Amino acid sequence: MPYFFNLVYVLAILLASPWLLWRAVRKGKYREGFAAKFLGRVPRRESEGPCVWLHAVSVGEVNLLAPLLAAMARRRPDWQCVVSTTTMTGMALAKKKYPGHLVFYCPLDFSWAVRAAMRRIRPDLLLLAETELWPNLIRAAREAGARVAVVNGRLSDHSFRGYLRVRPLVARLLRQIDLIAVQDEAYAERFRRLGAGPGTIAVTGSMKYDGAQTDRNNPASERLRRLAGFSPEDLVFLAGSTQEPEEAAALATFRALKDTWSRLRLVLVPRHPDRFESVARLLDESGLPWQRRSTLEEGSGVRGQGLENRVQGSGTLHPQPPTPNSKPCILLVDTVGELGAWWGTSHIAFVGGSFGNRGGQNMIEPAAYGSAVCFGPNTWNFRDIVATMLQHEAAVTVRTPEELTEFVRRCLAEPEFAATLGGHAQDLVARQLGATDRTLSHVIPLVETRPSASRRGPLAA
Repeated sequence: MPYFFNLVYVLAILLASPWLLWRAVRKGKYREGFAAKFLGRVPRRESEGPCVWLHAVSVGEVNLLAPLLAAMARRRPDWQCVVSTTTMTGMALAKKKYPGHLVFYCPLDFSWAVRAAMRRIRPDLLLLAETELWPNLIRAAREAGARVAVVNGRLSDHSFRGYLRVRPLVARLLRQIDLIAVQDEAYAERFRRLGAGPGTIAVTGSMKYDGAQTDRNNPASERLRRLAGFSPEDLVFLAGSTQEPEEAAALATFRALKDTWSRLRLVLVPRHPDRFESVARLLDESGLPWQRRSTLEEGSGVRGQGLENRVQGSGTLHPQPPTPNSKPCILLVDTVGELGAWWGTSHIAFVGGSFGNRGGQNMIEPAAYGSAVCFGPNTWNFRDIVATMLQHEAAVTVRTPEELTEFVRRCLAEPEFAATLGGHAQDLVARQLGATDRTLSHVIPLVETRPSASRRGPLAA
C-alpha cells in the first residue's frame, strides 16, 4: 500500500510539474526545504524524553497550536514538542512564534521520506491539526511505535463527499488513528460514517476560540495602534485574510464613506505575501494616499489623511474641515504573522476569503475583540462557526461588495448597532472557551500509557 501512494504522488507531481516549476521560478515557492520534504532529512532530535510531533499545514494551523503548546508546557514540561509545517509562510510564522521549539518542514508523503523523518524525530505521538490525513505519514508513525491523533478535527461537506467515494481506503486509514478530537458532533458523525472507530472519537470543541485574544488593549495591539498612529477618535475598518477581489471591494467601501466619516481608517491585510505587490499596485491606481506596514517605524506616530471630526453627545460623527499636511489613512500590512494583533485595532472587520473560492478564513479573532464582524457568503470551511455566530447575532453576512459598503455605513451611522454586534460576538467567544483543556485530557494518556520509543534509544537515520 505505501508503494501505491508513492506512485500516485509521483504521477501527480509529474502532471503538475509545469505549474510547480513556474511557481518555483516566479514566486520562489517549493524550493525551500527540499531535503526535508523529499528525503525526510529533518533536524535530528537529540533528547531522550517523551516527544510530541505537532504538524500544522500553514499559517492558520500554526496559530491554532499556540494554546495547545502552552497548555502542554504547563502540564507536561518534560515533554519535548516539535512542530512541522508545509508552506513557506507557515514555516516563517512557526519559527517566529515558537522559537523554543524544533521547527521543520514536514516531509512529503513518500514512504522513504516519512520513515527517515520518524527515525530522526522519534516521536511518542504524531499530532495532526484539523484534517491532515496522509497515509504514509500515519503508517510510518505507527511502524515507529508512535501513536497518532487528530486535534481540532473538521471535515467539510466537500471533503466528506470525496472521502465517501473511496470509503474502504479511508476507513483503513482512520482505524490507524488513536484519537480523533473533533470540533462538534456533526464532524464526529462524518468520521463515524467514514469508518472511524467510535472509541477513538471525542467531541472537544474548537481550539480556535481558546487561541483568541479578547483584550483590545493587549501589548501587541497597542504597539501596532501606536505604530499606525491611530488616535482614540479614529474608526478602523480592517479587511483581513483577503484574496482578490476583496481588497478592491474594501477600497471601494472606504472611498464611498471617507468624506462623510473623516476619521475612517482602512487597513488591508492580504492572506498571501505573494499578493502584497499586486495590492500595492491597486492602491497606487486608486490615487489615494497609503502606506506600507513595513515602512512604519517605532515612535513615528503616523497619522491618517482625511477630514477631522468630533464625536458629539449623540455619538454621531460630524465632518469638519480638512487638516493640512495630514498623512495616509490607508495602511497595507505587508508583513506576516501580525493579523491577530491588527484585529485588536479594528472597530469594523471584514473577514476575507469569503467572496471568492477559498471558503472563508478565521472570523473568531475579530469577534473575540468585540469588533463588528462581517464576511462574504462563501464560508464553508467555517460552516459551524458561521452558523453559531449568525444564530447569536454576532456577525453579518454580506453577499456583494455593495452590501459590504452598506454594512460599514450602518456601523458608522448607528454606533449602537456596531456595539451590540461586537458585544454579542465577544460574549459568544467567552462561552466557547475550554476546548484546549478538553483536548489535552485525551492527548496525555496517549503518551503516558505506552512504552516510549524515544526511551528505547535513537534509531539510525
